[in-house]
Amino acid sequence: MPLVNMKQMLAHAYANRYCVGAFDLVSLDFLQGILQAAERCEAPVILSLAESHFDYFDFDILMPAVVAAARRAAVPVAIHLDHGASLESAVRGINLGCNGVMVDASHHPFEENVARTREVVEMARGCGVPVEGELGYVPGVEGEDAERHPGEVVYTTAEEARRYVEQTGVDFLAVSVGTVHGRMKGEPRLDLDRLAEVNEALGLPLVIHGGTGLSDEQFLALIERGVAKINYYTALADAAGRRIGENGSGGYTARVAGVAEAVAAETERCIRLWGGAGRAGEVLEACTPWAPVEHLIYYNIEGLDEAGVESMMEEGRRVLSTIPGVLRVVTGRAVQGDAAYRYCWVVEFCHPAVIDSYRDHPLHRRFADERFRPVAGNRISIDFVSVE
Repeated sequence: MPLVNMKQMLAHAYANRYCVGAFDLVSLDFLQGILQAAERCEAPVILSLAESHFDYFDFDILMPAVVAAARRAAVPVAIHLDHGASLESAVRGINLGCNGVMVDASHHPFEENVARTREVVEMARGCGVPVEGELGYVPGVEGEDAERHPGEVVYTTAEEARRYVEQTGVDFLAVSVGTVHGRMKGEPRLDLDRLAEVNEALGLPLVIHGGTGLSDEQFLALIERGVAKINYYTALADAAGRRIGENGSGGYTARVAGVAEAVAAETERCIRLWGGAGRAGEVLEACTPWAPVEHLIYYNIEGLDEAGVESMMEEGRRVLSTIPGVLRVVTGRAVQGDAAYRYCWVVEFCHPAVIDSYRDHPLHRRFADERFRPVAGNRISIDFVSVE
């Protein structure tokens, strides 16, 4: 089954009152375990990569594996950038293959949170990518994530949530109703009435950060009140850590044996509890595939020698690859000496929406008008999606 549109995935969950797990991964063992669990449950799943975890892995290196694993999965999958630090983080995530992004400005005052989030939404719209915002503040208390989320809890209000969504245009909203990042200290107290008010005011999928430590009954109460996505990491990390401890002494491979299965077992428990099991077929029917677009240009050059052509190509690869929604830029020369066109560009877009936003982007227009079009009058271009 293909990668699918994350906005449609969560709309289906919201309409049918179940929740899709967004499971944070920090290694290939986590990636393997999360997908194994989703496939055993025949459930949709979100592979989540948090910028707050980038100390543990190289995002640029891990993302190709995440995209490849998602595309070969037997269930609908989306890939989400969690807790991005900036607009640049969101662009980077999209250009590496994320089809959902969240830039966390919740620690800023309301107006600044709105301004920062709206900037991300405006960029992501041109890439067809949905955006999660966060209003209120979910602190860390204990565990691996606690020190990355300092401060006191700030609860979300229905009126501020309504204003926030209207002013930012976010597709999903992470709310603060009493959960924490990391492990709970004592019995968690959730403000379910507050959550119900927010849900009634917005009518869009809500998100909970900090799900570890809640009871089964609390999870179900959250889902009943509009939560369609739960971010989940600490309990997965704890399960992996326990398995490593149980393995005792030995080399690296002996120590990490079974970690993927430990992650899979906890992931499967959550998926079944949250109501996603058996829904893969429904979600696939409700969602469009997330398929990249190939933008091809075949052309000949007049007025440049080979060194000039290579310089122009190198500049294009460097400049065009930074435009939001561009997954890769490849330049090439024809193998056959008598080919009708000697050179080509292959620019891969993450979504058809990028066709328009790329064409109008200032970096593209400047490069095309000043460097490419003046010497490439003889050219043809076409955009296509692969047919599987």
